[in-house]
Amino acid sequence: MEIFSADQIRAWDEYTIQHEPITSIDLMERAAASCLSWLEKAGYLGRSFSIYCGKGNNGGDGLVLARLLSALDCTVSVHILEFGNLGTDDFQANLARLHPTPVEVRFIQGEEHFHPVPPGDVLIDALLGSGLNRKLEGVTALLVDHLNRSGNEILAIDIPSGLFVSRSSRGNTVIRATHTLSFQVYKPAFLLPENEAWVGEIHILDIGLHPGFLATTQSEAELLDPDIIGAIFKPRNSFANKGNFGHALLVTGSYGKIGAAVLSGRSCLKSGAGLVTILVPGCGYSILQTTLPEAMVLTDPDQKMHTTLPPGDLDKYSVVGVGPGLGTDQLTVDFLRDLLQRFRKPMVIDADALNILSTHPELMAQLPPYSILTPHPKEFERLFGPSPDDYARLDKAREQAKKLQCIIVLKGHYTYIAMPGGKSYFNSTGNAGMAKGGSGDVLTGILTALLGQTYSPGEAALLGVYLHGLAGDLAAVEHSQESMLPSDLTEHLGKAFQTIQKRE
Repeated sequence: MEIFSADQIRAWDEYTIQHEPITSIDLMERAAASCLSWLEKAGYLGRSFSIYCGKGNNGGDGLVLARLLSALDCTVSVHILEFGNLGTDDFQANLARLHPTPVEVRFIQGEEHFHPVPPGDVLIDALLGSGLNRKLEGVTALLVDHLNRSGNEILAIDIPSGLFVSRSSRGNTVIRATHTLSFQVYKPAFLLPENEAWVGEIHILDIGLHPGFLATTQSEAELLDPDIIGAIFKPRNSFANKGNFGHALLVTGSYGKIGAAVLSGRSCLKSGAGLVTILVPGCGYSILQTTLPEAMVLTDPDQKMHTTLPPGDLDKYSVVGVGPGLGTDQLTVDFLRDLLQRFRKPMVIDADALNILSTHPELMAQLPPYSILTPHPKEFERLFGPSPDDYARLDKAREQAKKLQCIIVLKGHYTYIAMPGGKSYFNSTGNAGMAKGGSGDVLTGILTALLGQTYSPGEAALLGVYLHGLAGDLAAVEHSQESMLPSDLTEHLGKAFQTIQKRE
């Protein structure tokens, strides 16, 4: 699914009006009808509604919804915020259509016109839509604060009023919605942690915008969905053998952190790697030979840390994944430097390997092109410096992916994948139950397995992140978000693969 800016969404509306064709006021009718349908399915009909409208097209959506709710005998009041102008033509036309109905219409010119909010009313926010270009001030900001303080449930149409689509709203006055009913596609604002308190639960409603528009524009970002993943996934050939699915080398673990090697090794095996070798310090040998009989184990001469690469040609490995539980001792720093010099195929780089890069930035120039870096936000900050807000962090991820010619997987609720060519993706799977130490180790194993098979680095990154989150969603259903463990992600990878295969 494409993720569009406010300008692109506005252009899509215009394209639909011209090519369907349909009038703008009829398109507004369609948008409000989709909101009504959602309200009905969600069990809101029978409640009382207070609808707050600006005098633009977002307010026009609110007026249409008020008329449709009234026709179903719902109790509705409309509160129109005056801006000193007549409003758009469509707004005025819909206001005229509302007059014959029993809906009470009130006008707000100042704070003295704020009415107490009835405790049981559902508040509909139709004040300002996605075209907002400056923060709320004056009466508008005061009204939003008034509604937020009411404690009532608030449903925002299109986007919570006061929230910018494609730049930070941090510190601004914004409606705190319980649900946001938006149209056709996700907006960037819905996918960033800093906006969580405002957007509530997101619902994307299909209002039938003309599909031909998609061929006329290109978005910077897409939301990973089953269609994208279905096009990437490659079923196995019936005559395949283990040599067709790569030989993965995982460089993981240190004294006290051999569990990271177990987690990444098991997920690598469960993600289809033909052969898996795990390189660990000597203290990990017995653990891995016992817990992962399907894997081969190599050990460092040192019992506690990585100091020396194994003899022989590393090119026999299809891929290397490095970092989980690695440690950051100086001997391990030298070890990583040698690894980057000797292995020039794309790698998966995570955890302590990233931390070493952050303290030894000269090693960044040695990263093999199209390697996959998987930082969480703190690791990202250590690597590339602090960012003032979430939008700036995404911009930095795109810049660094281009600069390093690597894929950056910035982990989070909607994990962000920045490609070296400039395209980026948000992941649509996963949940808060995955916010536990070890989940990233599992992801490293998945990505390493896929990168060692017939997937390109970009395909491996997208498929791996999606599978990781999907396995987490399946695990949460069975165990709950609170009780699920990172090892449960690995145990649900089989069902995750089956879910993708069923869409083939």
